[in-house]
Amino acid sequence: MVIKVFLATSSGSTAIKKKQQDVVAFLEALKVEYAQLDIACNEQNRMWMRQNVPEEKKPSNGIPLPPQIFNEESYCGDYETFFDAKEDNAVYSFLGLAAPPGSKEAMQADEEQHIVENGTHADESNEEGAADDSIGHAEEDGEQEEEELRQLEDEEEADVEEEGEEFLEETREEVAE
Repeated sequence: MVIKVFLATSSGSTAIKKKQQDVVAFLEALKVEYAQLDIACNEQNRMWMRQNVPEEKKPSNGIPLPPQIFNEESYCGDYETFFDAKEDNAVYSFLGLAAPPGSKEAMQADEEQHIVENGTHADESNEEGAADDSIGHAEEDGEQEEEELRQLEDEEEADVEEEGEEFLEETREEVAE
């Protein structure tokens, strides 16, 4: 399987150039086999790319901009979806490739396979509901932390308002003198 990256080698847009460079550099860093297909100098490449980007993925003007990424004939996505996959350590999945053993993505997949639907690990005992209790406590702790954070933010806001009022009062007194 070859990943196809449709690029415009003579693009006037620095944003497009940076996005293209980001995709290519990341694929090279992962040692993913890919082919660069130029849409600026090759009309066939341009037409193939435009015809094979799904309608729901095309911008409002109907013309997708590079870079566009395919796995052979299968559309993977554009720069934004590539970037999201990169941020989520899911690039191999995005590309439709198996993650190599030892990669972050492979380790995450292994962890996810060990988790049962209710959020506990498959090897944990749930006879007395201990796991369910710990999840409930974790949720309560998270809610409590959120509430404490909101209270701190409210206190900070009140302090700022109070300081502002004091400043205004002092300014008025100075002006009155």
